[in-house]
Amino acid sequence: MYACFFVFLWLSMMTKTRALVLRTVKYGERGLIVDMLSEGHGRLSFMVSIGQTQHSRMKKQLFQPLSMLDLEFDLRPNARLQKLKDVRVNHPYTSIPFDPYKLSISLFVAEFLLYATRDEQFNEPLFAYLEHSLQWLDGSTGHFANFHLVFMMRLSRFIGFFPNLEDYQEGCCFDLRNGEFTPHAPLHADFVQPDEAAKIGLLMRMDYETMRLFRMSRTERNRCTELILSYYRLHVPGFPQLRSLSVVQELF
Repeated sequence: MYACFFVFLWLSMMTKTRALVLRTVKYGERGLIVDMLSEGHGRLSFMVSIGQTQHSRMKKQLFQPLSMLDLEFDLRPNARLQKLKDVRVNHPYTSIPFDPYKLSISLFVAEFLLYATRDEQFNEPLFAYLEHSLQWLDGSTGHFANFHLVFMMRLSRFIGFFPNLEDYQEGCCFDLRNGEFTPHAPLHADFVQPDEAAKIGLLMRMDYETMRLFRMSRTERNRCTELILSYYRLHVPGFPQLRSLSVVQELF
């Protein structure tokens, strides 16, 4: 009897963590399946029953993409879907939900993260990077057209395939498969020609504070976006075409 009790405790543990909402999918009449990236446990999915009363803890508006939440839940390591006990907003955004340009970027970022972090486990530096990035976007007053480029390039540092930029010389190609510059075209099609490869170092010099100094046309920005996504598709199994991409390309 006691052995069964301790096994139950091991399989089920009440825990608290912060988490970032990536996607919600409607399930039945009042249910949602919510995919999140948590600070303490990496990727988790939750079954949420949305309440119908004003005083219900589980409100649909809490689970908008990129909402930063405080969660309390019964952690079951072997369960596909976790069950929330309590949820609260950790950091309410002041501008992202109300600015159509920022909102479009946030929807793109949420869809991008849904696939880029699909197999992520506990990773505090990654979560801190996401928190800082989103708070920067929320607080910015302009000059954020390059945000998604900087965000995607720098994210690769936290999930294991940051490109090697040390060997660049004028005239090099960039090998997307190996993430490195090479003086000759590799024996496969996944590489960037020298004229565009030179821009990769430029992209990596950008950060949120200085990216406004790097002027790009819409065509150049969209091409950079396509190259970065191609890089991710080669390094993240099953990374698909993103539905939100066309909106970002049209706006920026």
